[in-house]
Amino acid sequence: MSIEISDQEFARFQGFILEEAGITLGQAKKALVCGRLEKRLRHHRLGSYSDYLHLLASQCDPGEVQLAIDLLTTNETYFFREPRHFELLREQAVAARKENRALRVWSAACSTGEEAYSIAMVLADLQADLPWEVLASDISTKVLQRARYGHYPDSRAAQMPAGYRQRFCLKGVGEQAGTLLVQRPLRERIEFAQINLDRALPALARFDMIFLRNVMIYFSVETKRRVVARLLPLLKSGGYLLVGHSETLNDVTDAFTVVRPSVYQRA
Repeated sequence: MSIEISDQEFARFQGFILEEAGITLGQAKKALVCGRLEKRLRHHRLGSYSDYLHLLASQCDPGEVQLAIDLLTTNETYFFREPRHFELLREQAVAARKENRALRVWSAACSTGEEAYSIAMVLADLQADLPWEVLASDISTKVLQRARYGHYPDSRAAQMPAGYRQRFCLKGVGEQAGTLLVQRPLRERIEFAQINLDRALPALARFDMIFLRNVMIYFSVETKRRVVARLLPLLKSGGYLLVGHSETLNDVTDAFTVVRPSVYQRA
């Protein structure tokens, strides 16, 4: 029998994830909270979501707090999502190569890693002889662990160029049939890090491009402004900030010029 969550309990979870991750959960996410956290209640033999909230608030188990954040923030993605962004990346990689300049790119909400590996494949292809860099970060330690491993269902690679799949991935056989594994040399070129975008950021060198896609839809306007203000100094002059196609920087900042839909360039 499932454990019911009251409106008051859900409101407290809304406050929890807003405080911890800057994410706004709409009322429609009530079922998601139940679906993802009920197993944790049963694991701890708790009878209500209020009991679980008390456990989180007590801070006696920081690992459980991180696990709750992981469960409430995880979103699935796939390789080469939003192809026009990768067309821009290719353009920038070719232009920089002509100048003998390596690109630094940040996948700032990398989830399970498909975006970061897509970026790395393009740079490994078009800047092979240059010391290009990719930073991949997420607030969730769970998805970062999966990203580091680089093992995915074939369905996630439907938009991956065939040549890249042959060059950078291993095909699963036997029990692993229907999956692919990103080859170790490419996995080792990516730096993975846990970073909460709604907290002070670690010291980082500046980037040519920052992918901040499909995460700001969960932020309030105030949180968006804070996050973008933190990212701005880390983007080189003329660098690009890429957001999801359902996202915008309207009413967030005037420090960027719109280059094309969902693509912003620092002045």
